[in-house]
Amino acid sequence: MEERKYLKWYNKVGYGSGDVAGNVVYALLSSFVMIYLTDTVGLNAGIVGTLMMFSKLFDGVTDIFFGSMIDKTKSRMGKARPWMFWGYFGCAAALASIFMIPANWGEGAKYAWFFIAYSLLNAVFYTANNIAYSALTALVTKNGGERVQMGSIRFMFAFGTSLLIQAITVDFVKSMGGGAEGWRAVAIIYAVIGLAVNSLSVFSVKELPSEELDEGAGKKEEGKKEKYSLGQAAQMLAANKFYIIICCVYILTQIYTATLNMGIYFMTYILGDASLLGVFSVAINVPLIAGLVMTPILVKKMKGMYKINLAGYALATLARVLVIVGGYLGNVPMMLVFSGLAAIGMSPLQGDLNALIAACSEYTFLTRHKRIDGTMFSCTSLGVKIGGGIGTALAGWMLAASGYIANHPIQADSCIQMLYFMYLWIPMVINLIITLLLSKLKVEQANAKLAGNRA
Repeated sequence: MEERKYLKWYNKVGYGSGDVAGNVVYALLSSFVMIYLTDTVGLNAGIVGTLMMFSKLFDGVTDIFFGSMIDKTKSRMGKARPWMFWGYFGCAAALASIFMIPANWGEGAKYAWFFIAYSLLNAVFYTANNIAYSALTALVTKNGGERVQMGSIRFMFAFGTSLLIQAITVDFVKSMGGGAEGWRAVAIIYAVIGLAVNSLSVFSVKELPSEELDEGAGKKEEGKKEKYSLGQAAQMLAANKFYIIICCVYILTQIYTATLNMGIYFMTYILGDASLLGVFSVAINVPLIAGLVMTPILVKKMKGMYKINLAGYALATLARVLVIVGGYLGNVPMMLVFSGLAAIGMSPLQGDLNALIAACSEYTFLTRHKRIDGTMFSCTSLGVKIGGGIGTALAGWMLAASGYIANHPIQADSCIQMLYFMYLWIPMVINLIITLLLSKLKVEQANAKLAGNRA
């Protein structure tokens, strides 16, 4: 029997546009905050990386808290939408603050300003907004196909926004006066755009009543659904092996992204042209978006997400090996082609990841009879924060250890070799590990078996 449809095309597109808001924050920080802090503010890359890591690890503690709060929220807007809406006002203010570090302050005060603004953005405002946004996948529809479509559309907006920001920001900063003044103006403009689009996304969908979400669960199970503490929620997450796998995958994908986002250093000091960052962004994100368009069709044809995700990442791993070969040969066209092929291989997982997390949440409901969608979707924010923090910290430490000198036209050989390692080798190894993890991610099969036993 065909699943009931809950959403119109404009609901899906409106929801997906919310990742424009998320990525004016994420893409600007991940691609440019390090070079802003080292080359404009004059801070040490190793110290900045360490501050980012501590901020992200602290931030990870708040993810389950906000997820639990979303699960317990009852309002006219629903559970998740209020957190998504109001949280972004703080995101916008904190993003602008990061790029407003006073030039006349001492070095210690500059580090403190950055750490406080960065921690408020990640640990409070972005966490509340992003977990709520992700949780909406499970709260506005019960249709598995619609969830995959929502994820694919969402990530098309996400990678399209990342592509645009990576392609235009360097020149945009110059056009706004360059230096600290240029970065400040660009950050404010991005924050305002994000605020407008986030509001549009919030009001483009409506959450289903809790009674409809739990339809068919049975009265006994329905009575249990909200009664759990934060500690019990954490125990349920830890007991869900599929949640642990997805959390690890999320962390690894963010480390992957963090190391690739150091590409501006690779383009500047090895390929000799910082503007190539935009070219590589197009080569990666256009195929990725094309793959996202095809993901719902492929998932339907393959009758599930498992096979397409596993095959895609096996292809991505092989392609990254060939990117390494192209990098050492100095063959930019070869690097571009296989970077794009790797992106195509990675696209199915990007498109159906939210649907996979919803399936993990369903697994907890089928085994524990408690619905913890908000808490479960905290793994998306948790992975972004911890993975991004570790990846950025590693990049900062490796740059500092290699002897990187800000704005110096010729870097030491140790720095050049480190840039090869960061930009070429780490992404390939991470893709290989993710492929192995995906081979164990059979949550759809487990849910079908549990549902069959209950029938």
